[in-house]
Amino acid sequence: MNHDLDALRDRLRAFALARDWGQFHSPKNLACALSVEAAELLEHFQWMTEADSRAPDAARREAIALEAADVLLYLIQLADQLDIDLLAVADRKITLNAAKYPVAAARAGSREAGR
Repeated sequence: MNHDLDALRDRLRAFALARDWGQFHSPKNLACALSVEAAELLEHFQWMTEADSRAPDAARREAIALEAADVLLYLIQLADQLDIDLLAVADRKITLNAAKYPVAAARAGSREAGR
């Protein structure tokens, strides 16, 4: 991880430790919490048009930002529990996706789908 993610991870560790929450932070529980927070993030977009989702008002944008932060924080905690380097695996996943979805094939596919 990089310094910023390491620092955030360390703050999360200290936060949980001070509250004795480590007992609840199994990978299963963190994955469940992550899923709940992702659903809460999604709730802000429910029934929005595509255009509205690209330009939420200030209050909605702040609520979305806070839910996105919850998703990030649980993801960092899950990765910490499983000793996953999120930045390294994300980089590897982009490389795998590039091989799986070559530009020429992906662009042709999106045109065929009317995107």
